Amino acid sequence: MIIPVRCFSCGKPIGHLWEEFKEKSKTKDRGEILDALDMKRYCCRAMFLGHVDLTETAAKFKKF
Repeated sequence: MIIPVRCFSCGKPIGHLWEEFKEKSKTKDRGEILDALDMKRYCCRAMFLGHVDLTETAAKFKKF
């Protein structure tokens, strides 16, 4: 649901880059944004490109 703090594969810290990526992805190409954020490893790039934000969906349900 939430972007992880570190990449699952290589362990590089990536969580702090999510907000900037999310803001810029509305106007620019995602590949260019990832290059600008210095994300060169394909595992880290896949974490961002494959992420689906489900926080609003999960927030609709009641907690016991």
